[in-house]
Amino acid sequence: MTISSGENSVTSSCSLARLAPLEAVLFDVDGTLCDSDPIHHLAFREMLQEIGFNGGVPISEQFFVENIAGKHNDDIAALLFPNDLEQGLKFCVDKEDMFRRLAKEELKPIQGLYKLKKWVEDHGLKRAAVTNAPKENAELMISTLGFSDFFEAVILGDDCEHAKPFPDPYLKALDILKVSKDHTVVFEDSVSGIKAGVAAGMPVVGLITRNPEHLLMEAKPTFLIKNYEDPKLWAALEELHRLAAPAST
Repeated sequence: MTISSGENSVTSSCSLARLAPLEAVLFDVDGTLCDSDPIHHLAFREMLQEIGFNGGVPISEQFFVENIAGKHNDDIAALLFPNDLEQGLKFCVDKEDMFRRLAKEELKPIQGLYKLKKWVEDHGLKRAAVTNAPKENAELMISTLGFSDFFEAVILGDDCEHAKPFPDPYLKALDILKVSKDHTVVFEDSVSGIKAGVAAGMPVVGLITRNPEHLLMEAKPTFLIKNYEDPKLWAALEELHRLAAPAST
């Protein structure tokens, strides 16, 4: 895939034209609305080290990205505690408590988030948050960022038969919003999330927040952006707006 860094250029591979007219925007939360992965990594690292995981050696960022980031706690618990799932699930609950304590002070929006929020509002698009995060985490992050009144729905992996990377949460969002997958775009930052959006039949714009670009590309996003200020994103949105505008007579 060719990604142009030019301010006014966008390649066909970065186009969202097939979505015109755009009806809805679906956002992941962790790493997509806010840069929360460093907080999650810190909580996992400290708590796992405390119980002697990996011989007491702190988990690396690479281990976190490859095994934890974007995944549902049920899957994380099974991976970290394969011989004691109950202990793993309890550990994840305690870890989320630590995350919320840290997040109240440390949470920061992805650059350009409020610019995109205004664009979505100005164009009257439907919107939902779709997340594998526990309900308390999702509510905390959304409210801290000032998005409580922005989303028409918040879909949790816990409320679906299968969480991401299965398509169920995104399919549920389409159903709740009463919109078509052919006119909806997804924003995601993890391999798990991108796979879920793609499996649900939608183009996914991937954010290179913390996860390596080569891993994200394996999940087949439509294109990747650094943040919501990226010229590629705005070129694609401007193209969508132009295609949806009524033809002049």
